[in-house]
Parts: sequence; C-alpha cells; structure tokens
Amino acid sequence: MVGSLLGTLAIGVTACGSDSSSNTTASTPAGTTSTASGSASGTVDVYSSLPLQGASKDQTNAMVDGIKLALKEAGNKAGGVSIKYQSLDDSTAQAGNWDEQQVGANARKVAQDKKSVALIGEFNSGATKVSLPILNEVGIAQISPANTYVGLTTSEPGSEKGEPAIYYPSQKRTYARIVPRDTVQGGALVTQMKTDGCKAVAMANDKDTYGAGLTRVIGIKAKEQGLNIIGDTGIQPDAANFRGFASKLKGQKADCFFFGGVTANGAIQLYKDVNDALPNAKLYGGDGVCESGFTNPKKDGIPAKVGKLFKCTVATLDLASYPGGKAFIDAFNKEYNDPKPDPYAIYGYEAMKLVIDTIKGAGPDGTSREGFLKALFATKDRDSVLGKYSIDKNGDTTLTDYGLYDVGPDGNPTYASTIKAAG
Repeated sequence: MVGSLLGTLAIGVTACGSDSSSNTTASTPAGTTSTASGSASGTVDVYSSLPLQGASKDQTNAMVDGIKLALKEAGNKAGGVSIKYQSLDDSTAQAGNWDEQQVGANARKVAQDKKSVALIGEFNSGATKVSLPILNEVGIAQISPANTYVGLTTSEPGSEKGEPAIYYPSQKRTYARIVPRDTVQGGALVTQMKTDGCKAVAMANDKDTYGAGLTRVIGIKAKEQGLNIIGDTGIQPDAANFRGFASKLKGQKADCFFFGGVTANGAIQLYKDVNDALPNAKLYGGDGVCESGFTNPKKDGIPAKVGKLFKCTVATLDLASYPGGKAFIDAFNKEYNDPKPDPYAIYGYEAMKLVIDTIKGAGPDGTSREGFLKALFATKDRDSVLGKYSIDKNGDTTLTDYGLYDVGPDGNPTYASTIKAAG
C-alpha cells in the first residue's frame, strides 16, 4: 500500500509543475542573492509538518513552540537571510492522528514552493514514508525531530525489504534526524527491562511503521541479550477493548508488558486492560506514549494506579542537565509561561537552530536547496542545546543516550535516569 501511494503522490508533484530534481537543487530560490562577502541574503521558506490534533498534540504543539522560539531568538534571520516559517498540520480532526492524504498534500505544498529549503518533520515515522520521497525528488532537506524508525535511514535489522533506498528516488540523501533511531531505543529498553528483572515480556504493536518497527528491534535485541519475549501481537487500534488479548497474557504468565505505538492508536485502553489482567506486571512504552496525553489522568490518560507501574523512553534527557538546558527552560518559560516544557519542545528548538546554522554554514549557497543539503550533511561535532553531535552519511545523529521516564506526582512523564543501549 505504501509503495502505490508513494507513486501516486510523487506523480502529483510533477503534474503540478514542480521543477525536476536537478533543476531545483542547482538553482537559487527567487528573490535571493549571494553577497560579495561570501554570505547569502534574501528570503527562504521553512516549514514544519506535524500532527497538531489528536492525542499527540501536547508533544507537537510544544515542538512548534520550540521552533518559533529558536527563530525569534535569531530575529527571524540566518545571517543575512530572512526566514519565513509556516507550521503545517498533517493530521485531521476525523483521524485524530496523522493522515496519509494530508501528509502528501503538505509535502506537495513544500515541494512546489520555489523558496523552500527545508521541512521540519514528520513526527510519525509512517508519515515520513509518505513525505520523504516527494521532497527527495525535488531536493528539499527534511529534518525530523522525532522519527526513530530504522528503515528510513538504514537496512539494519528491524527494517523492511528495499529500505531505505525506496524513499530516495533521486538516489541522494535528503533526510536527517536529531533523535537516535530505534536500534538505539530498542537496545535501551532491553537494558532497562533486564535491569528491572523481567522474565517473560509480552509485546503488542499498533501495526504502524514506528510501533511495529520498534517491537521488531526489541525482539532482535532481546534475543541477543537473553531476555525472554513471549510474543509480539499486532492490535486493531480502534478496538473497543483488549480484554481478550490481556487474558491471553495472563495465561502466559507475563510479568512485563511493552507496547510499540502511539497514544492515538488504542494505547490507553490497551494498558488499562493489561493492568486489569496482570495487576503486578511492569509496564513499558517507547517515545510514542511517553507524553502527558497518555500518562496524565486529568487529560484522560491512564489511571494513576497504572501509571505507578509504567516507564517509558524518550531521547531527551533531563532538560536542565543539557549544556544549554537551563537557558532553554528559562527562555521557554519567559516566552510561554511554562516552566516545565514537554521534552519534545527542545527538539523543535534544536531542529530550527540546525536549520538556521546550516543556512549560515552554506555561505553564499545558503539559499539554495543543494547548498543547504551539502552543509546539513557536513554537520560535525555540533555544539547544541542537546550536546555535541554529528550527522552521519545516512542522516542519523551520533547521539545515543535515551532518557528513562516514570509518571510524576502531577501525572506527567518525569525524567528518572539515563540508559544506554545494550550490546
């Protein structure tokens, strides 16, 4: 289904009159110039595409706030280049989550904009499967502050046949992410479950790219490290309940449970039913459910009794411990009157900071798509609010640590410790 949809969407870009890949990447957007001093001037357009409705909205709106903060601090400029930013919603009210057609429409909008040099997004790895080929075809850089699915950048275990080449029709890498891929997250989760003494781990996934991919990686890492996984079941996200599945886990005597997926895909009901059947089982989740919309009862999240047994992972560590963390928190609080930003806010902030510095780093080519991409993939030992990192040839960050979160007294995810991948 993905393959046929990608073909349709890519054709849609060409049919609407977009430039070819070679012409687009070699040219400078209209209304921009290069100065004699070796820096660019003019205006470029930068977009984000995130699901701003539904269960993930707390995370994604925090990302947008982080993006806007970074841009405001820079005076809406990167050196001599003015940046016009537009936030796009890739979700629909009906879906309550990202929507394939909306993702495609957003990507075509960006692809057809002659001044666009970068898209910050997507939030969901499955959405990137749709937008990446469209943007890659015309040479527009895509920087994700959240994607972790292995197959977007590598053919490592956990990916599917043909990945990642199928997402790059131009045969040139145009996608980078500033969060570690699921090879790292999966290993970190296995490390934590072993530390916690799990003997029989049951898993479920929401059949989406991110969720199914993460449980595959955990299965591989668990086998390597000697952790017993008793099953990985794909659930129907819109099911009324999961009592039958939970009863099966009780019969298998599972002592730990992990769900690979996002809050919107049945996560809250699933954990409630598993807890009813296995009231003493330890509960785990990845970054797809490590957010207040899932953990906070006041936001219709899981009950407090379930939260006491729940731990989850996010690439973000304790915000205050980052090199620029305290300054970021202070600035965010001053701008938005929020002293405890969602962990993803700092990733939106860093994504835009990376865009700004990449434009500057490209010098006279800072307003061209080709110049931006070259500078992006030349990112080495970048001193950032997240710490020092590089972007490798695949588009992956060299950051590897994951933060372990539990549910705090306020019902929100609270940083507990840092964990590293096993093996």
